[in-house]
Amino acid sequence: MGDVGARAVDAYVATISSPRRRRDAETMLGIMQRATRQVPEMWGGIVGYGQYHYKYASGREGDAPAAGFAARKTATVVYVSDGVGRHEDLLARLGPHTTGVSCIYLKDVSAVDAEVLESIVARSYSTLTDGTYTNRAREGTTD
Repeated sequence: MGDVGARAVDAYVATISSPRRRRDAETMLGIMQRATRQVPEMWGGIVGYGQYHYKYASGREGDAPAAGFAARKTATVVYVSDGVGRHEDLLARLGPHTTGVSCIYLKDVSAVDAEVLESIVARSYSTLTDGTYTNRAREGTTD
């Protein structure tokens, strides 16, 4: 990552007012970097790693981070764009969390198993960057 990208990620982390969320973001930087072997970049309000290209059945297409997280007010959100359903086995061992279609919500990153979280991110990242996954989470449960 260039100096501008590094400064943008550092600036994002510095703006997190909650000490817990800031600590969790700093922890996530390490987990995500180890899992993806990529350097972080800001994608709007998301710290993203790598990218993949998606295309909806409607023909709409675009690029998105292949892995990412964001410090939100009530939780740290970990994005697994291949869908949380693909990771049920690991999620059962993760620790306290809730999920959406493609999000894992963590109220306290230190309360979950960091190795399991890293495995989830690594598996999702690999799926999204192997060149065969082109859907979004809602569409990708059967490919």
